[in-house]
Amino acid sequence: MTEQDRADGAQDAPAQSWGETTLDELVGDQDTMTRARQARAEFSRFMLHYRFAVDELLTKINILKAEFEHLHDYSPIEHVTSRVKTLESILDKARRRGIALQRSALREEMTDIAGVRVVCSFISDVYWFAEMLTGQDDIVVLEVKDYIAEPKDNGYRSLHVIVQVPVFLSESIEQMRVELQIRTAAMDFWAGLEHKIRYKYDGQIPEELVAELTQAAQTAAELDAKMEAVHDVTRRLNEQAGGRGADLSTLPLEVFTEFLDG
Repeated sequence: MTEQDRADGAQDAPAQSWGETTLDELVGDQDTMTRARQARAEFSRFMLHYRFAVDELLTKINILKAEFEHLHDYSPIEHVTSRVKTLESILDKARRRGIALQRSALREEMTDIAGVRVVCSFISDVYWFAEMLTGQDDIVVLEVKDYIAEPKDNGYRSLHVIVQVPVFLSESIEQMRVELQIRTAAMDFWAGLEHKIRYKYDGQIPEELVAELTQAAQTAAELDAKMEAVHDVTRRLNEQAGGRGADLSTLPLEVFTEFLDG
């Protein structure tokens, strides 16, 4: 082909520019676009249900915390955090675990899409709080992994409970799964440090650091045991002293009369 032929062919071909290229040519046929929009909307709704489930669980936890503080002048809960996995995290885990990207499969096989972490002061508080929360009628316990009683090889300790909570929507009730992690402050400190080191080394922690982390986990466990013993002594002394709280006998009679009349 001569240079003139090439030039003639270029003149015969339709000009290609952003202004003349249709949207369908850029992103595919209309049916594909429609399905993509539907998938995005469905996924957003899917994730919204998990956020609602976290909100439901946080409400229950906050109520228990307030009640503990009022009735016992003490709360076993130090602080609470929560999260819902990102799309990228869900896709990555589904790929690694071979989980189909379908709503039913993700709900059944990926139990940690939504998570709530409760940090308590003492080991006894961990079990006390777990019993109070999971004893509620509308919470269903699906699975329990007690890594406090049986720590992981690297020393990780925590109580994991997969629960199912109802989410009341305008037209339906969705039963959603949430992973609940309950641990002491010492366990939480160790877990946070281990996570940062694992991330820094892309999951391949050097052997010498693994040994150090395992030893640190044992030290944290010993600290928990010592603080638990101190807590037991303090509690016994408090019970012997009659407990703390307002001395109602010092309040004026009018206060009670007004309360009863109201």
